[in-house]
Amino acid sequence: MVEQSTKVKGVMKHVVKAVLAAGLSGFVAMASAALPIERWSTPQGARVVFMRAPAIPMVDVQIDFDAGSRREPATHTGLASFTVAMLDKAAAGLKENEIEDALADVGAKLSGSAGSDRLSVSLRTLTSQPEMGRALDVMAKVLHKPEFPADILERERARSIAAIRESKTKPEAIGHEMLSSLMYGDHPYGRTASEETVKRIAVDDLKRFYADNFAAGRAVVSIVGDVTREQASDIAQRLVAGLPAGVQPAALPELQAPIAMEKRIAHPSTQSHVMIGMPAMKRGDPDFFPLVVGNYILGGGGFVSRLMTEVREKRGLAYSAYAYFSPMSQLGPFEMGLQTQREQTDTALKVARDTLFEFLSTGPTEAELKAAKSNLVGGFPLRLDSNRKLLDQISTIGYFRLPDDYLDTWTRNIEAVTVAQVKDAFSRRVKPENLITVIVGQGEVPLAK
Repeated sequence: MVEQSTKVKGVMKHVVKAVLAAGLSGFVAMASAALPIERWSTPQGARVVFMRAPAIPMVDVQIDFDAGSRREPATHTGLASFTVAMLDKAAAGLKENEIEDALADVGAKLSGSAGSDRLSVSLRTLTSQPEMGRALDVMAKVLHKPEFPADILERERARSIAAIRESKTKPEAIGHEMLSSLMYGDHPYGRTASEETVKRIAVDDLKRFYADNFAAGRAVVSIVGDVTREQASDIAQRLVAGLPAGVQPAALPELQAPIAMEKRIAHPSTQSHVMIGMPAMKRGDPDFFPLVVGNYILGGGGFVSRLMTEVREKRGLAYSAYAYFSPMSQLGPFEMGLQTQREQTDTALKVARDTLFEFLSTGPTEAELKAAKSNLVGGFPLRLDSNRKLLDQISTIGYFRLPDDYLDTWTRNIEAVTVAQVKDAFSRRVKPENLITVIVGQGEVPLAK
């Protein structure tokens, strides 16, 4: 997928810069309160989420499909990423360079990605005509009539294999792959593309994955920008009308809670990478806000977090330490970690565990809670200060069926969190008996060849 037009015309480039600069003050004001969200469905069954943001004459459009890596066959892990990467390599009779030129001529940007839950294709374009019409025409062709050329597949396969081989040398990548595998077992969330699975992917696999999964009934169209409701409806219809019929997806397996264990992997790195985690939270979870506030206190608040205080400030065991939740359609991971000198691995690991267990036992203090809520509420406008950030927010709202007032009530929900709620939520979601620990850099297990 083209990450950015490579031949943006000089005049169009200056126009884009000018409207961005002119709209900056509008975004700052707009960020103080969320704009209203409108929803509807197309005749084909696609769900549409729309937010009018008139600060600058641009529109961001994203179409999300229930076609993330969890929908891949285990034998072809990486298929979703290959499919989205190949969409704009040839479509509707246009070659790769012709698609790039068409976008460049109107200053538009087309991009795509595939995560565990969803596959996304996004467009940013000016709302002036004929620029917007031409950009949407390219996006529609890419979505409706991809051709998946065999020669370009081989090129992308070589790039992917090179990236996989490079990742096998990086301790952090090795650790995260092992942690995911141990946390999720045979569930699709635990899979990582390998040379073997990538080598199996053929053009017919791409075509089949596209035909099965790029269906309007499994799509969510998110639109943010300076367009009317009528224009937004036309955009959504234009993008979904030519999609394949698709098939009903199979039910995903239920997640099984892992049994606590520790895995050490030898690596020549001068530092050990320590990672601890377990499946913990899904989108729409009623514990979301207590967990967000609690995690900020534990390890998400940078230098003001407990982990940083205990691991770095008090003992100098690591430059940084972190913790986060990553909610998904099913239970996404809670993860905490750090990097430390090899000879300090066990000491740093003990401090990190003790800090977590103490937090689970006692919860935060009132002072910690007050400071965390103040920082989270104060930083909220930065989540909404551009079209792209607004698009990220409403696409998440739309895809995961979050309430329309999610953004309007976000700060209110943060401010309402109590010490008791944080302690209760963490005690139920993060359990020592289910925590997986992976250490790369100090261990007896040799690297896989």
